[in-house]
Amino acid sequence: MATVKTTLNRRSFLKASALAGGGLMLGFNWLAGCQTDPTPAPLTLPEDWFEINAFVKIGDNGVVTIMSPNPEFGQNVKTSMPMIVAEELDVDWQRVIVEQAPFNPAIYTRQFTGGSQGIRQGWTGLRMAGAAARHMLRQAAARAWQVPLEEVTTHAGVLHHAASGRSAGYGEMASAAATMPVPEEVELKDVADFTIIGTSRKNVEARKIVTGQPLYAMDQYREGMLVAMVVHPGRFGMRLKSVDDTAARAMPGIRDVFPIQTFADGYERNYFDTNTFPELVAIVGDTTWQVMNARKALRIEWEPIEDTEIRVAGFGGTQTVRIPAGLESTPDHAARMAEQAARPGRVVRRDGNPEAAFRRAARVIERTYTAPFLAHNCMEPINCIAHVTADRAELAGPIQAPEFIERTLAARLGLPPERIDIQMTRMGGGFGRRAYGHYLVEAALISQRMNAPVKLIYTREDDMTFGVYRPAYHATYRAALDEAGRLIAFHVKAGGIPESPLHANRFPAGAVDHYLAEEWALDSNITIGAFRAPRSNFIGGVEQAFLDEVAEAAGKDPIAFRLELLERARTRPVGERNDYDPVRFAGVLERVRDASGWGTDDPPGVHRGVAAYFCHNSYAAHVLDLVIEDGTPVITRVCSAIDCGIVVNPDAATNMVEGAVVDGIGNALYGAMTFTDGLPDHRNFDTYRMIRHAEAPKAIDVHFVESDVAPTGLGEPPFPPVFAALANALYRATGTRLYEQPFAPHLEAFVQQTTG
Repeated sequence: MATVKTTLNRRSFLKASALAGGGLMLGFNWLAGCQTDPTPAPLTLPEDWFEINAFVKIGDNGVVTIMSPNPEFGQNVKTSMPMIVAEELDVDWQRVIVEQAPFNPAIYTRQFTGGSQGIRQGWTGLRMAGAAARHMLRQAAARAWQVPLEEVTTHAGVLHHAASGRSAGYGEMASAAATMPVPEEVELKDVADFTIIGTSRKNVEARKIVTGQPLYAMDQYREGMLVAMVVHPGRFGMRLKSVDDTAARAMPGIRDVFPIQTFADGYERNYFDTNTFPELVAIVGDTTWQVMNARKALRIEWEPIEDTEIRVAGFGGTQTVRIPAGLESTPDHAARMAEQAARPGRVVRRDGNPEAAFRRAARVIERTYTAPFLAHNCMEPINCIAHVTADRAELAGPIQAPEFIERTLAARLGLPPERIDIQMTRMGGGFGRRAYGHYLVEAALISQRMNAPVKLIYTREDDMTFGVYRPAYHATYRAALDEAGRLIAFHVKAGGIPESPLHANRFPAGAVDHYLAEEWALDSNITIGAFRAPRSNFIGGVEQAFLDEVAEAAGKDPIAFRLELLERARTRPVGERNDYDPVRFAGVLERVRDASGWGTDDPPGVHRGVAAYFCHNSYAAHVLDLVIEDGTPVITRVCSAIDCGIVVNPDAATNMVEGAVVDGIGNALYGAMTFTDGLPDHRNFDTYRMIRHAEAPKAIDVHFVESDVAPTGLGEPPFPPVFAALANALYRATGTRLYEQPFAPHLEAFVQQTTG
């Protein structure tokens, strides 16, 4: 049993008084960055309890409420987080309720959903929250019964004193517990004693989701609410020149048409103020249909932008970002990247003497991989409700990073942050897209102009053509083998538009004596942003595809080859900056090898591909099986092994891995946003191909490595290696290596040849 400091004082540890009749209420900065929400079973609620931000509250009848600070977009942490609190509190899971907390950065220090950090960031704090509440309840019982504290035990929300036979529910002691001193330290359970963590609990909002109960901002309505849409330039590299709104204003239900500017002149943007088109035309009316039709009647002129530089305050400090003029096209992107890749890049890591090792190599393998821009395509298009008055702003919408956009809103509206209320609704998908909250600013500016509540709605076409894409990437790999087939040198040069995907200190860095990593980047006026497993979603896949080819050239089994390198990294690591644990990395490879029957139980006619990767503090490996049916590859099974530390909710964790597998396969096969003279070539799902139900794997088997390590990331780590597992399986099925994403166009020749 671990003992940890609570690091709380009475001021930060908020309690309801016994006279308030509301029971025990614990407020913590511990809960910052955590998300909770247990299954709402039929409960008799307390007659009275006091509610604040960031708290655990125990009613007089023993019902426990925990606030959920962070937004939820389907990762199910609103079920898993309260499980952590309930575990240490030692309460009956069926008597726990969780409510969505309001946005309040003064109390919650990380109200942000992204980076696979929810459970990881909240793990210790949530455990302390539950353990401290339990400790104070025990103190109250010990005083009431006049017995030593150490003799008071708990079980499922009931306090016990074995020697006297006394017992009491948490609710009976809640008011008295509120008068207890805040513990300076608390004892946490041993992992072996967990009874809730590690057991599967159903999504607490599942019933609401499947019965269509209001959960999203699109479901909400405000009295007197108007509907708004925005019009942005049709091409990247253009900006607003003029608008003729005469015809639109004459149409039924239209209230106003006017330009808006997202950022004030001279404003220094923060990291999530990404916005391709800060100058927009807003059109406001009574109904969505009226606004959509009137928008078509607008006559807008656009003009080319000029070369621009903006200042952006990022996590590593403020930097200058160049936005070039011009209308960009995909063929030009490809040519520019190929030209840049032929030049020396910026050296990020160098071990040994790679140049000399390549000169003396018996064999050198060199391959180049590319991938296009990708659109996020969240199921729920962008939307937001805003009501801005002279002294206050209220917003409700799907936002991953409310703290960052609050600063932008305050600067743009001229209101102090404490006068801005952001209500975080459930998101219909996020994947990084909703970290960029320009649409909240747009909605707020429109509401401010109209002096009325406004619901801003993007169509699918608006969303898909507005920017904030996954970047386009390019990577060249070289491997040097000696006469015995040993890998003696490794070189990666990677870049993209407009950022590099390189993670220079990840595997196989540290496993090769001579290693060189270079990177580069090219400016663009097409905006990019976080996409599930940023940068890793490309570099992890192509690295693993290349290693598969190197293993074949070395005459070694793909898994054995990787394990051999990882053993080298474990016993004789090269360098001191390797950011992976070779033991855990090898563990997922061994687990997926055994679970899939790799090499010992290969089904006839099945073509198998393997890949493994480390990112977001976790390890993931996949073996993908496919067969050829009527000349077409069909994925029959994916076997996945994951080491993400302690798994809080196995059902939810399995769902996340399954989603990553399907998402990765779909993007690898079909994902591509291309451009012609600044114009996105795809505006909706009729041309932007997505994976279909029949194309998903017939089975996905998920295996978690047992661990007592604190939980690490899970939403993103399984995603990158799926690309390579698919590519490697397709090679074994078709005999052709695939170096350019998406894969589907390159498979057409094989399908035609096989069926012809």
